[in-house]
Amino acid sequence: MALVRGFVPARTRPGTARASAAFLRALRARHGDAPLLVRERSGKAILVLLAPGDLGRFYAEPVSVLAADPPQTAGLGCAHAEPGPEQRQTAVEVLAADVPVHPSCGPFLAAVAEEARHLSASGTLELARARYAVGRAARRIVLGDAAAADEELAGWLGQSRTKSRARAARRIQEYARHAGAHTLLGRAVRHAGPACVPDPSGQAHQWLLALDSLPATLLRTLLLLGAHPAEQDTAAAEAAGGAARGGELPRLRACVRESLRLYPVVPDLIRVTRTETEWRGVRCPAGTSVLLPVAFHQRDPERVPAAHVFVPGRWKNPGADQDTRMAPFGHGGSRCPGDQLGLLLTAAFCAEVLRDHRVGGGRPALDPVGPLPATLDPYGIRLTFTRR
Repeated sequence: MALVRGFVPARTRPGTARASAAFLRALRARHGDAPLLVRERSGKAILVLLAPGDLGRFYAEPVSVLAADPPQTAGLGCAHAEPGPEQRQTAVEVLAADVPVHPSCGPFLAAVAEEARHLSASGTLELARARYAVGRAARRIVLGDAAAADEELAGWLGQSRTKSRARAARRIQEYARHAGAHTLLGRAVRHAGPACVPDPSGQAHQWLLALDSLPATLLRTLLLLGAHPAEQDTAAAEAAGGAARGGELPRLRACVRESLRLYPVVPDLIRVTRTETEWRGVRCPAGTSVLLPVAFHQRDPERVPAAHVFVPGRWKNPGADQDTRMAPFGHGGSRCPGDQLGLLLTAAFCAEVLRDHRVGGGRPALDPVGPLPATLDPYGIRLTFTRR
């Protein structure tokens, strides 16, 4: 067993992402790809998973052995905490986790189409405008059309103060009284029943926060398509066809998945052992943190072909969605129950933009042939559109 001291964990500032990946590759070259027990400068022990073969166990371990601490939100409904089984089942059913097209697809796509007009209205797109459009659609999808313009609620959701959270909970409860059957809140209240949803407003709060990750992914996906004209033309043709109306959009969904492979919402997952555990000969006492560097594995050039290149076609391969190296939404029992809905909504927003516009110049400029940057700060992205 190797014990490395002075370890700098992979969860670092965006500007050091490339250095972090290089550091992890150096650890693997020096110590092999067995789980590596390292120690932070503070003295805290961390087990780092450097081999793809260990990732399946990370996702498969029950929460009685490996628990999330603290909760980490990865996407729509993807809090890597341990919700109760009733709450999790409610989320699976309300979010329609097992089907690519949500039962409320029609009203949801209508909301996206109406709100997407804000994205291309000025001929340019930055994060603030993307958040405005997606936020309006998200509130309509979760709470109902009456919530579209509720910027006050949006402000409360973005604050951590107890008073703001209480105000948000009361406002969501008001919407719950009139939530349509097609909304996520309406489905939660009517479908699961009070025994399974002790706090539907709490779940709605979580869903709204999770949807707040969509604007960044939307911007990155459109920027990548702007840098790859052939991919953009294929996606635009799909957006103009019948698949857009039904919400399938397989090519655009692949583009979104590839964007999330390159730029995951949560670059590292950390869980904590609840009992003494052994990982391939490495004994870990209870309370040991286990680090899965998601971004590192998804971009590992030694294991992933064209690791630093935008290749949406890789998601057409059979079993690609089950490859534990690729974890935009996690795997196993902790897989995000909102993955399909998140893909549907992000792809639909892309389709609405591409149907009538071409993504031209973008900032930052991306090299379509060379390695893509390790990070793409959404605050630094600016897209320019021209009419088709």
